[in-house]
Amino acid sequence: MDIKKFEVNPLCENCYVVSDDTKECVIIDCGCSDEHEWAEIKKYIASNDLQVKHLLNTHLHFDHVWGNTFVYRDLGLRPEANYGDLHIYENMDEQIRSVVGVGIPHPPLPPLGTSLLDGSEVKFGNTTLKVIPTPGHSRGCICFYAEQDGILFAGDTLFCGSCGRTDLEGGSYEEIMKSLQRLSTLPDETTVLCGHGPSTQIGREKMYNPYLRG
Repeated sequence: MDIKKFEVNPLCENCYVVSDDTKECVIIDCGCSDEHEWAEIKKYIASNDLQVKHLLNTHLHFDHVWGNTFVYRDLGLRPEANYGDLHIYENMDEQIRSVVGVGIPHPPLPPLGTSLLDGSEVKFGNTTLKVIPTPGHSRGCICFYAEQDGILFAGDTLFCGSCGRTDLEGGSYEEIMKSLQRLSTLPDETTVLCGHGPSTQIGREKMYNPYLRG
């Protein structure tokens, strides 16, 4: 598995392009906020002869979905996500104002595609990503687990030394604690690729993260 991380938009969100030796790939959390950022992602895809099969979202907060517009426009892919976040996705202006206090102009977002549920699998090339629901940061938070490679795309559920905030619409401290406990059952050597900030490992977080130490 080859993974390219792009840090995008003013909130320094991590967008991932994930491919394997078949040259098929997925884009996870395309939060790029302008044409320049999207051009960098397209350049990487083109220069590596990749074929994008899925556009995936761990959740539907604005900083993770801004780039969905560009992907849909240029590649025709609808975002695949959990529909627990449908309300905040369809009311993006209200969501943005609730977080930053002012409105931010943005192009219309594309309609959602496949709803990803507990037990869903996303397949491309020789790779399978298993969907793990992790509500708490939002109602529709999910993680993508590449069990065969020992990699978890955690979105904003789990960070290095911390976890996602729970004070936004659909957030719940009790729910994110349950979600973190579920993630703690993954093998300690699992690499965690987060929605913001550096990567980590499940074993490290069980030792040092106050939200996983119980």
